[in-house]
Amino acid sequence: MAVEHHRAVERVRAAIHSAGHDAEISWLSDSARTAAAAASALGIEVGQIASSIVFTRPAPDGAGDAVWPVLVITSGRHRVDTALVAAVVGVPALGRADAAFVRMWSGFAIGGVAPVGWKADTALTGHEAEPPALQVVIDEALGEHADVWAAAGHPHTVFPTTLVALAAMTGGTVARVGD
Repeated sequence: MAVEHHRAVERVRAAIHSAGHDAEISWLSDSARTAAAAASALGIEVGQIASSIVFTRPAPDGAGDAVWPVLVITSGRHRVDTALVAAVVGVPALGRADAAFVRMWSGFAIGGVAPVGWKADTALTGHEAEPPALQVVIDEALGEHADVWAAAGHPHTVFPTTLVALAAMTGGTVARVGD
């Protein structure tokens, strides 16, 4: 299947357009699995890359060991301070999400996780729809740039956006997430 017709890329395209944005997805000849690689391929500053990083949090209902995802969209120049983000989402701590957890909840492989177009594998999550308590936290540093670029469902795809558009598309909370 060609990258431009990849199911995950089509989900992202549909989510962008259904949110009222007209951003077009760009295909990169080289993989953009890291912020540095994406910035290099696009000829932009690494801080303009909106990296989608998934963490785990306890389920809000206190259901035993159940964990749900937290999506942090951070500037490529920052490392996420999990204590800062945990305070924003109102939990004692965040955990690391492995590749299987990320794919199960988002429908994306690591390196192509988009901020929109998530599709949880309900057979694996035990939920009928998207995570009921998905929380999105967006790095305020992305606002330092007129345009930022986010992954579009595949390690070779990205789309241009802005901090304001990301907040509108995801319903995310804009906050300081790291240094």
